[in-house]
Amino acid sequence: MRTGLAYTSARILLLVIATVLLYLAGARGILLLVLAVAVSALASYVLLSKQRDVMAGALQRRMGRVTNKAAEFRSRLEEGASSEDELEEGASSGDEDAPAADPEPAAKDQPVR
Repeated sequence: MRTGLAYTSARILLLVIATVLLYLAGARGILLLVLAVAVSALASYVLLSKQRDVMAGALQRRMGRVTNKAAEFRSRLEEGASSEDELEEGASSGDEDAPAADPEPAAKDQPVR
């Protein structure tokens, strides 16, 4: 979080500096804004590459933790589903005298033509 904040702050600072320098150079209006964005983008690409790499590494580590948590959650879900299936199979094997389920329950909901 701090790396993203530092990188964003540096980009905003470069934009402000570019705007001030271009204003002093005589740019005004929409031209000032367009040139300031372009100059600050180029400057941040060159000057902030190290901070961008640090931020990318932090983001990658965070995504790795999220992926690990998701895999753990998925395995717990599968484990719970398999134990539930085993319980249902055990209960259904004891009810052999129960009537069979209707093979086409959706057919009852169909309108008669």
